[in-house]
Amino acid sequence: MFFDYNALVKMFPEVFYPQIVEQMAGIGLPGTILLILAALEILCVVTYSIPATSVLGVVLFTGYMGGTILAHLRVEQNVMMQVALGLLIWLGLYLREPRLHSLLPIRK
Repeated sequence: MFFDYNALVKMFPEVFYPQIVEQMAGIGLPGTILLILAALEILCVVTYSIPATSVLGVVLFTGYMGGTILAHLRVEQNVMMQVALGLLIWLGLYLREPRLHSLLPIRK
C-alpha cells in the first residue's frame, strides 16, 4: 500500500507532494524521471501482489530498493528506511510462500 501511494505521488506531484521534485534534485535525479519511477513501482506492486508472480515481484522490488539505496548513499543520506522496506518485502513473501521456508528454515 505504501508503494501504491508513493507511485501516485510521483504521477501527480502537484496534487500530493509538490516538494518531491526539489527532493529528487537534492539527490541528483531530474524531476522528469518521476513517471518512470512510478511505472516501475506499479509494476513491482502488481507482480508482487499476484501469487503466481510474487517471486518475480520481490526480485523486482529488490532491484528497485537497491537503486533507492544507491541514490541515497551517493549523497550521504540515511538508508535505513529503504533497507527496512526491502527486508519487509522479503519477509512478506517468506510468510506467504511456503516453498521459501526450505531456503531459511526457522525451527521452533
